[in-house]
Amino acid sequence: MTMPMLSVENLQASYGVVRALHGVSLEVDEGELVALLGVNGAGKSTTLKSIMGVLRPVKGTITFMGADITNKTPEYIVKKGISLVPEGREIFGQLTVQENLRLGAFASYDRERYKADLKEVFELFPILEQRLHQPGGLLSGGEQQMLAIARALMSHPKLLMLDEPSLGLSPAMTDQIFALIKRLREMGSTILLVEQNAERALEIVDRAYLLANGEVEFSGDVEELRRKIDIASVYFGDEDPSSCEVQS
Repeated sequence: MTMPMLSVENLQASYGVVRALHGVSLEVDEGELVALLGVNGAGKSTTLKSIMGVLRPVKGTITFMGADITNKTPEYIVKKGISLVPEGREIFGQLTVQENLRLGAFASYDRERYKADLKEVFELFPILEQRLHQPGGLLSGGEQQMLAIARALMSHPKLLMLDEPSLGLSPAMTDQIFALIKRLREMGSTILLVEQNAERALEIVDRAYLLANGEVEFSGDVEELRRKIDIASVYFGDEDPSSCEVQS
């Protein structure tokens, strides 16, 4: 049996005295596109921050490529091969597009490799080449999201984690971002996606985990999730995912 690229077991995390995760377990295999779904406050972003080392778990184990990375620093985890595109993008607005991209390559900077990486990034994001010397803060929201993803790709991640990539974007730009995520997957990227737009996410992912109140309430492939869970009720109604019955 092949070992998963990422394995999270019984992950528990807190913000001060407030427990945010109550034992989240999940796996991502190499080449998969997996979604973490759930309403605001379900624990999706907290899970990504814990994996990335931004938030230190209270309990649980995080294994990546067979190595225990629990409680390691973000710098260590980036060098191991995980990159996070955080919610809200968090680009450096006063730095140019080029300077933001160079920061993404800090983990393994090599001049020739950097040039080659820039070329690949510009093939994916032609607009960034046009904006190369502009401050990141002057880009549109969609362009900033492209820059954030491009910056993460500059570190050659084995696992790319995306936290709410469509947040605040227009429908047209959301289409572009989802098309990009699908293309990255087709190019062989392994992706863990947190996305509030569940229906759009389910159009492109292989499997999904549904979180509620810091716990995994459901996991499975897209067809199984659609069969067992009323997504609209979970997001917009009062339905508790754990109480959902299998739909005929």
